[in-house]
Formats: sequence, structure tokens, C-alpha cells
Amino acid sequence: MRITFLGTGGGRFATISQKRMTGGFRIDDFNGKNYHIDPGPGALVRSYQFGVDPKRLDGIFVSHAHTDHYTDTEVLIEAMTRGMTKENGVIMGSRSVFEGFKEWGPCVSKYHKTNSENLILGPNKSKTLDNMTIKGTKTVHGDPTYVGFQMEHDDFRLSYTADTSYFDKLPNYHKNANILIASVIRPGSKSIKGHMSSDRFLQLIEEVKPDLAIMTHFGLKMLNANPILEAKNILSKTGIKTIAAFDGMSLDINLVNPAKSKFISLKDNVARSFKTSQQSTFGSIINKKENNYNNKVVSYTRDFGEK
Repeated sequence: MRITFLGTGGGRFATISQKRMTGGFRIDDFNGKNYHIDPGPGALVRSYQFGVDPKRLDGIFVSHAHTDHYTDTEVLIEAMTRGMTKENGVIMGSRSVFEGFKEWGPCVSKYHKTNSENLILGPNKSKTLDNMTIKGTKTVHGDPTYVGFQMEHDDFRLSYTADTSYFDKLPNYHKNANILIASVIRPGSKSIKGHMSSDRFLQLIEEVKPDLAIMTHFGLKMLNANPILEAKNILSKTGIKTIAAFDGMSLDINLVNPAKSKFISLKDNVARSFKTSQQSTFGSIINKKENNYNNKVVSYTRDFGEK
């Protein structure tokens, strides 16, 4: 299994400024299937930029009806269904995404729902798909229909909190997770309504005790504080491998011991293409951009305990 982050920014101001990309993330080869999670602005472009094929999707999950989570959903549905010419895949998410709820949504047109299975998830509502079980998990984030999820196959569980405040029963929805991915928008104890700060994520990790914890969906205050330092602080206090994701980060997951998962060095296809066509004028700039990603991988590999 592989997890690739096509955007690690979140919240309206990080999204508007694109201080971090906002394309969500991909889970590839989970029981042989590929899923795109919360495809916000740029999800299609970032897929090609970091070498994941949007036409090779089996499912799209949209947690709720906020633009940083759903903007590219319909174009990815078109990719998954070969331009709406074939029946393929499943679209999963909250009721507001499919039907609308009060002022939120809907986010998927009637047309785009026609060629894929539609699965509306609610807290603890489960569905079996190709020997994989997906369960909706409760969130506290405005619209009460919003959901996260937990995927399970062969006793391996991957959980995603989506946007949510911490609440007392949140650990129950994500218990037994081998990998826990969370939206952590602010550093330390600087909480904001409907979201987790890193202190609250630390608390969730201590209760869930995953093998591997991954932070994503960072707001401007988190980016200014440096998510890597927040992740290191959580690791030092919990002893559980905790990573602050970055744009283009890809992990080859060790299903036996997720804490020993390997970083994959991706190529930035946009930089490579631009480098080829504009080398004579902008070569030094592009070389720096291309090297920036590799430097992040090297730095993170050291932090992750790899040689």
C-alpha cells in the first residue's frame, strides 16, 4: 500500500494563498484498490504533477461540503469513469456532499453521480466493498452530517479523522487503527472551533495508540510554527511515530510494521517538464525547486529513523 499527499494545506486562508497545496491524498493498493481522499483545489493537477494517475481510481471519498475538501471531486469522477462513458468506482462521503444539508452542499451533480456507486456514510455506518470494510466516523465540525472514516482489510485499519474538534468519544471511532491520519490545523493548544490542534492530536494518539500517526491539513498558524517541530514533540511525548506530511510526500506502507514504512522519492513532473522546455533561461531556478523535494525526503528520512 502507498499513501501520497497531493496537498497538506487546509482552512480558507491556506487554501486561498496556496502556502501549501490542497489536493488531498491518495491511498493506492489498499486491497488492490485506489482511493482519492478529499480532493480539494488542484487535486487533478497535483495528481499528474506527482505521478499518480487519476484515471486509475476505484473510489473517491469526500468528508464534507467545504471547498478545500471537495473542489476537484467532479473532474476526478470524470477521470475515474473515463469521461462519464463507463460505470466505475464508488463515491463516498457525507450526506451534505450528496444531498446538501441546510446551507452546505450538495457538491456532486446528479449527472456525476450516475456512473458510480453512491455511498452516504454516517457515524458507525459500515459498508463492505470488495472484501474491504469502510466505516464512517463522527466529526464535530459545523454540519452534523460530516464524516471521517476507517478502512479495514485483513485486520489492517487505516483511519482518517477529517476536520473535527476533539471530543470525548473521538478515540472510540478510530480505535485499533494501525495508521491514523488527522487534520491538524493549528499548533500546540491554539485550538479553533471545529478543528484539532497538535496538543489535541497528541491526546488522540495516546488513546488510539496507532503504529503510525500522520498530521496533515495545516493552516497558516501551523505552517508558521513549523509542523515538523510539532510532530517531533508528539513523538517525544508518546513514543509513537508521528509525521507531519508535506506536499508530494509518498510512503510505501509496511503492513506488518507501519512504523517502518519507507519514504519514496517522487519526481516533480511539473518542474521536470518546465526544466526541459526552459532550461536555458530558468535552469538554476528549476534545479533548486527539484532539489527542494529531494532535500525534504532526505531530512524526513533521517527523522524517521532510516539510513
